[in-house]
Amino acid sequence: MYLYRSVYGCGEAEYTIERSRFITHVSPAETPEEARAFIAGIKERYKDATHNVPAFVCGAGSEHQWASDDGEPQGTSGMPVLKLIIAQELTNVAIVITRYFGGIKLGTGGLARAYTHAASLGIENAGICEVRQSALMRYSFDYSYLSKLRSMSEEGRFEMSDIEYTETVSALLKCPEENSDLVKSAISDLTSGKAVLLSENSVPGRYLIQEKD
Repeated sequence: MYLYRSVYGCGEAEYTIERSRFITHVSPAETPEEARAFIAGIKERYKDATHNVPAFVCGAGSEHQWASDDGEPQGTSGMPVLKLIIAQELTNVAIVITRYFGGIKLGTGGLARAYTHAASLGIENAGICEVRQSALMRYSFDYSYLSKLRSMSEEGRFEMSDIEYTETVSALLKCPEENSDLVKSAISDLTSGKAVLLSENSVPGRYLIQEKD
């Protein structure tokens, strides 16, 4: 089940125009509290910067929205970044754009364009994903099936992680919840029913739809 669009992971980008340096940091943030903590960390890291312009959107319905110009002329920085996040239909994302002023004023229109472009670069680097309700299944299976399961994962039939090697192999498999029966059937066919399903949970999962830069 589709839940919302977000960023796949953390992203960074840097952009220079008229000697002003813009550094973008992007992060997933499930709650306003997580977003504010991320923003505070970036501000502390770049406390010598001229400006640290933050924005975030949180909630499955994008109900929590906030931005600040952090000393830039009103409406030239935080709001354009927030509008970009909303235009791309993203939520649960926080962005901070750090600016080191280069001595040349960009004007209100130039500032808005610069911050929007910097935000876009950061989002592109983070990657855009769909968050879907997902099945998270831990399987145990014989070593002889590992290579084929890796191939199935690379084909996009599921994601495989947290592989443990003991007398047998165990791994976490993740797929959209609506595909879980197909995955179970494929693994049963591959292993002639010998793979053991150790656990299964329903969790939100991120699926990349725009490759990270």
